Amino acid sequence: MKQAVVFLRNDKAGILTEDENGYTFRYDADFLGSDHAEAISQTLPLTDKPFHDKVLFPFFDGLIPEGWLLDIAEKNWKIDARDRMSLLLACCKDCIGAVGVAPLTNEEE
Repeated sequence: MKQAVVFLRNDKAGILTEDENGYTFRYDADFLGSDHAEAISQTLPLTDKPFHDKVLFPFFDGLIPEGWLLDIAEKNWKIDARDRMSLLLACCKDCIGAVGVAPLTNEEE
């Protein structure tokens, strides 16, 4: 199982999980209760219910580099292009825009 913390403008917005059943995204309860809570994507509106899908949500998949940048990530980190979650974890901590994705550490659980 792979997990990532999703940040919106450096605030922990939620947790993305990949397991044998697919992908789950859940907004953080503290984030939902804050004054600055906003959806990270129109396809992932604010809710306390988790989102599930068998494939990586298109919003997150769109954060992964393409073309020559993807080639560099595959070669340098030896990540298969079909392993979308590993690419997301390796390449998307400091994305262009308001959203970032970082591997979940024990302190953030």
